[in-house]
Amino acid sequence: MAVSLGGRAARRLRLLLSALKPGIQVPRVRPVAAFGSSVTSAKAAVNGVHLHYLRTGGGEHAVLLLPGMLGAQVPPAARTLPSAPGDAGGETDFGPQIENLNKKLFTVVAWDPRGYGHSRPPDRDFPVDFFERDAKDAIDLMKTLNFKKVSLLGWSDGGITALIAAARYPSYVSKMVIWGANAYVTEQDTEIYQGIRDVSKWSERTRKPLEALYGFDYFARTCEKWVDGIEQFKHLPDGSICRDLLPLVQCPTLIMHGEKDPLVPRFHADFLHRHVRGSRFHLMPEGKHNLHLRFADEFNKLAEDFLR
Repeated sequence: MAVSLGGRAARRLRLLLSALKPGIQVPRVRPVAAFGSSVTSAKAAVNGVHLHYLRTGGGEHAVLLLPGMLGAQVPPAARTLPSAPGDAGGETDFGPQIENLNKKLFTVVAWDPRGYGHSRPPDRDFPVDFFERDAKDAIDLMKTLNFKKVSLLGWSDGGITALIAAARYPSYVSKMVIWGANAYVTEQDTEIYQGIRDVSKWSERTRKPLEALYGFDYFARTCEKWVDGIEQFKHLPDGSICRDLLPLVQCPTLIMHGEKDPLVPRFHADFLHRHVRGSRFHLMPEGKHNLHLRFADEFNKLAEDFLR
């Protein structure tokens, strides 16, 4: 995106970049104490790769947290780097959920999809079926960890992955909460994606922690590859990512959306609500893309009440 953006476009890009949630590096995988309760950090061999995940709580109801692009799950207690300006204490993509979701009711697992965070190697790539691959990895991870069924909380790309997982594995998914997700790609979306292609134009406070986690070259290259990967869908019929799968979703589904989300326009949430049978919809008027962080208490209560 050119530096000489007009006022409205520049403001939208600033809002978009502020919504991205950075991760912070950890030196090695190990059990740690974080968030005031035990959080286990480990890896599991799944589908030929080693997937990193955090696990906390001891409830019977298993809940998997699925992150967005470049998402990484890192407990604050394991951090080795100082806070970047504006860094929110080194919490993960799901810090308030790992900390505050009911540990007696839920066992919470938060994972790094292959190529992200500490699920490396391999490097992240984006074949046309990368969301399908992530969905299979996510379900197979939970089966490897011996969970009989699972509920899904999916943010952004993780929301798309959750939709596909729920459609493909209906007997295994109990309930689902998604936000910041879309089932297809439009020209308006591709304009937004092109605005984040060049990470050197991101704000320093958003860019620096991701550089610390990934190194600048991998971070920059992966973001560019993500833009190309998500734009593949624009050339498919109806720009579909997973719109044909929505009627196959059988589990109770809660769709949340931030009215001020600069990355995913409102019409995507409305489309999901119309096409996921029996779904509920909750709009946060002041919410942006990271509404589960900015309005964590409200989000957690809504999610917990829905999952019970």
